[in-house]
Amino acid sequence: MTKPPDSLPADIETITDWAEAARASFPAPFAGLAAEVRLIVDDWPTDNILDDLGMDDAYDLTGLYEGVPLTERSFDTPDQPSTVMLFRRPILDEWAARGDVDLRALVTHVTVHEFAHHFGWSDDDIARIDPWWL
Repeated sequence: MTKPPDSLPADIETITDWAEAARASFPAPFAGLAAEVRLIVDDWPTDNILDDLGMDDAYDLTGLYEGVPLTERSFDTPDQPSTVMLFRRPILDEWAARGDVDLRALVTHVTVHEFAHHFGWSDDDIARIDPWWL
């Protein structure tokens, strides 16, 4: 019996494709606001990222938004691009541990969550409308 494609561990290119598809599906005005954001998929967060966040376990970080949220920008905000990063190995670990979600759906969820930070939403804001963790 052949496993469906979403049940196999995905490589960085596949996760990038799924994350880009999630971004492409954002409705207006979010689609335009998301276009300026760099999207990077790596296997792991760097030690510097973990240190900056005060985290010890790389498996605890599936994604990260770096930048100034749109709601906090002003004319004197440095013109540095915002970045959404997804981390493949922690995503795969969460997917395997949960056992109840489709891998592409998990990648989409992490992507949307990190872009929500770009739009200015806090984790508490996201949790109020996102039933994912219930």
